[in-house]
Amino acid sequence: MLLLLPIAVILALIAALFAWVGGWIGHRGLTPQQMMDLAQASGKQQPGFRRAHSKGICFAGTFAPTAEAAKLSTARAFSQRSIPVIGRFSASSNNPYAPDGASPVRGMAVQIKTDDGQEWRIAMNSFPFFAASTPQGFQQMNEAGVPDPATGKPDPNKMKALLVAHPEIAAFMAWAKTAPKSDSLGSTRFNGVNAFRLTDAHGVERMVRWSMRPRTPVVAMTPEQLKTADVNFLAADLDKRLAAGPLVWDMVVQIAAPGDPITDPSKAWPENRQEATIATLTVVHAEPQANGPCRDLNFDPLILPTGIAASDDPVLHARSAAYSVSFNRREREISQGKTAQPNVQNGSAR
Repeated sequence: MLLLLPIAVILALIAALFAWVGGWIGHRGLTPQQMMDLAQASGKQQPGFRRAHSKGICFAGTFAPTAEAAKLSTARAFSQRSIPVIGRFSASSNNPYAPDGASPVRGMAVQIKTDDGQEWRIAMNSFPFFAASTPQGFQQMNEAGVPDPATGKPDPNKMKALLVAHPEIAAFMAWAKTAPKSDSLGSTRFNGVNAFRLTDAHGVERMVRWSMRPRTPVVAMTPEQLKTADVNFLAADLDKRLAAGPLVWDMVVQIAAPGDPITDPSKAWPENRQEATIATLTVVHAEPQANGPCRDLNFDPLILPTGIAASDDPVLHARSAAYSVSFNRREREISQGKTAQPNVQNGSAR
């Protein structure tokens, strides 16, 4: 049944993560808590788990910058030779037991701690651009994705109105329906669709978007393979591949040119923009999140080191508040014994 879940509902679950705590929410009487309520009521949310991207796998590895990285930013992560990292692979569903083939989106998050005490948390997804350009679009997407009690499906009239008000959402829906899915997390490309500012030693600033590009060749799965695949085939494949050796991604930044949309994550930048490979991520170990080091981490994308700064993209800034609400709720549920997940350790997440 999850394979037949309407794209609009999936989008609503994703959108629920990104409630904005100021401006438009205040004007409509909405809060991040209310948005999390909607995500929690949708699908098969389980106590003690993230409100979206609930199903995950922890990983460990290293982050090694290239010589090009230090030319773009003074961040210590770009001058330290190699840095141990903790990360998490995930699926977009809010059901931690959903079949791996059901989700149109996969995620990668990474925590980088440098030797001078700074921290950088990165959150990326497999989509090439985001669904909506503004927090208002997220709100309307949530509303349009709520199933009608009479039919059990979203109201088509609300969806039509949504696409008129936010036509960019149609592009994301088309991508979700047609994008090929690789047979492995190790061959999945992960993109950061929000822009960040890199500042070099001379004070020169560049706006960039980054991505993790796998060195493992992509093999696309057929619809039939997705339907018949094992519920946890991605985890099994990851274990098999890591038993044979590390998996490697190149971290590449795309550098904005004048006029590129810096604050609109729903628009991809032209493919001919200047790019630079700034690091290599090597994954050497994976384990279930139930007892793994990634379980208690809030991968807040606004935890940034000196030399890297957030853009004014309102969607980017919205994520911090929503992630906090999600973390606080699952921490409380675990402390109250409402989940089979082990206790969250205080101080391990922000």
